[in-house]
Amino acid sequence: MASSSSARYAKHRRIGEDEEAEEDEEEAEEELERFDDFTIASSWERFISEIEAICRQWLADGPKILMKKGADCVPPFENLYMIKRELKHGKRVYSMEYHFMKSAKGKNSYWDDDTHSMQLSFGVDEFLMIAPLSASGVVLDDPESTKLLSSVAIALSNCGSNWPAFVPVHDPSRKAYIGIQNLGTVFTRRFEADRIGSQVPIRLMHLEGLHELFLSKFVLSSTDFPARVKVHFSMKLTYRTPEYDYDNVTLDSEAAESLTENEVASHPKKQWDDDCPWAEWYSAEDPVKGFDLTAIWGERTFEETLEMAEVENVSSFDADSWFLHPVVSQYMVDDSIGKFVGFASQLQLLVNAYESSVEAQFLEDFVADTSGQDNLKSTNVPPPSVIDRVMKDLFSDEAGNSNYMEAENKYTRAMRGAPADSLFGQFCLHALWFGNCNIRAIAVLWIDFVREIRWCWEESERLPRMKSSSTIDLSSCLIHQKLQMLAICIERKKSPNHEKGAGHKDETSNSKAVTKTRKGSAGVVPKMMLLNTFQEMHAPYTQDAPLMTEDMHEERLHAAEAFGNAIGLSGQLERDILSSDMSAFKAANPDAVFEDFIRWHSPGDWVSEGKADGNSGWPPKGKLSQRMSEHGNVWRKIWNDAPPLPVSEQKSLLDPVREGEKVLHYLETLRPQQLLEQMVCTAFKSSADILNKTTYGGFKLMKTKMDQLYATMVSTLKSLQGSL
Repeated sequence: MASSSSARYAKHRRIGEDEEAEEDEEEAEEELERFDDFTIASSWERFISEIEAICRQWLADGPKILMKKGADCVPPFENLYMIKRELKHGKRVYSMEYHFMKSAKGKNSYWDDDTHSMQLSFGVDEFLMIAPLSASGVVLDDPESTKLLSSVAIALSNCGSNWPAFVPVHDPSRKAYIGIQNLGTVFTRRFEADRIGSQVPIRLMHLEGLHELFLSKFVLSSTDFPARVKVHFSMKLTYRTPEYDYDNVTLDSEAAESLTENEVASHPKKQWDDDCPWAEWYSAEDPVKGFDLTAIWGERTFEETLEMAEVENVSSFDADSWFLHPVVSQYMVDDSIGKFVGFASQLQLLVNAYESSVEAQFLEDFVADTSGQDNLKSTNVPPPSVIDRVMKDLFSDEAGNSNYMEAENKYTRAMRGAPADSLFGQFCLHALWFGNCNIRAIAVLWIDFVREIRWCWEESERLPRMKSSSTIDLSSCLIHQKLQMLAICIERKKSPNHEKGAGHKDETSNSKAVTKTRKGSAGVVPKMMLLNTFQEMHAPYTQDAPLMTEDMHEERLHAAEAFGNAIGLSGQLERDILSSDMSAFKAANPDAVFEDFIRWHSPGDWVSEGKADGNSGWPPKGKLSQRMSEHGNVWRKIWNDAPPLPVSEQKSLLDPVREGEKVLHYLETLRPQQLLEQMVCTAFKSSADILNKTTYGGFKLMKTKMDQLYATMVSTLKSLQGSL
């Protein structure tokens, strides 16, 4: 029993010792767990540590790496960049921004336009800005601003950085800041700036008062005010010209003397762009509102307040440098659609009308009653008086013939539009300002426009604004080509012998060697004789090929593909041309045979078997080609049927009445989308051509910008040119 009792006692003692050891270990662990790192004990100290970590990272990266990491340029300063991070302290979230420069500024450059207000006020290149993320971004509580600035100062001191740090204070309109900068281990620079927006004391409106206020910040009491303190001072004065008032411009004395009092009152006021090419269409807001003249005095050193008073009265002519720059209108720097002016705003409306043109098959559908169409209810059409005024301007006798003197650009002809001075070009420009350029107003204007063109046709009146030419410009839009064709048809129809071919003075020869009368000769063909009579071959006057628009050329090609034959006569037009040439050749060479005509008109179809030199070996050895020798050859049949008539006695190949009616049919049945496609191309081209006429001297950048404008329009409008 005793042994067992002692064993049990020993066992319990060992258990008790083990328990005590475990308790000691737990107490040691608890002591370790309760160890406090007093460097980051509070939330404020953790806030400082977070600021320090961010600043160390920015310092290590440097400006070049920070720009690669996505630092943003601070508008409108091209040389100033900024990177920011958000921090949380308690319930407040702060934004810390580091502003730095891409390249260092030169000496005395702080008055440049590329200088931030903080750089200008405090003379620093780079700086930190910390502010709460709030509606105003301004710290209104003095203890909070002081604590925030102290946090940044401690963090920067731990980093060994001498970046200045700023905190905004007070009302945002005051643009007030307090700041601090560590200058080593001994000195600290403090910043404070405030702005008085209203009720400025008279004393502070002068340099003398500002000098005294500046010195007062360095003393604790009036007795400590130093007698002489050297102050480094620089100054910038800006003079702005008053905005020009065009509404109150008075006539010069000579012009006013020649006008009566009523005429002076009703005399149109002169605008800044009256002499510009676009003045006929609209008056733009003057982009230059005035000029700023900035006079800068470099850094000087002053010791007395009286010296500041003398500087205030110094002449601007004594300034070290001047800067003159324009004050531009706000719309010049605003790219929003609502700010477009002039051609830009109206062309946008024309594009909208083009998008609406697919809603109907005929233009008359847009003019009809719109009570059931919601999209056309808001489209207004100007009154008939406005339409009459537009038609009078387009078709007036004063318009005359257009010579299409355009400001040439290498991209102009690629835009497939009508010239700005042509009839259709002027129609498109008028349409831009007609009824806010909506599709219904354009339809009304076009119907009246075509009605006036038909009147000119029926009365044989010359089409105004059309170039006097016997050619058709195939690089222009199809409507302009049709109007060119119609103008030529009107001239031909007015001619008393319009049914005859082109008139040439007949040269009649009755020499002894010629037994028949020769007519319509343009001269002798060198080294060529008639095969049967050994007479000189004469080249006849021939009719010009009939004028054709682009769609007529396409029809001709289609006919050639569908009905082509061995000798390439694709239709009646080619037969008529060949018959006219054969008749003229017979009239100029009465004794000619079919082979003579082939030798002159189609030398490739005459196979020569020897050489003929003058009279030697005449007639020349040769024969017709295989295709011309075939039985039933169409050319020989036409030759046999062609009468010997000079062009002056032939029927014209161009029937002006038939072709004129075809043009009018095209204009009257034109689909809305086809019309708007050509209007868009012509309006863009005409607008650019008008702007390109502006004189800008030798300003090469302006020419480059115009070339870029044309190139952009060509590529953008390319999709519309397939059907022009």
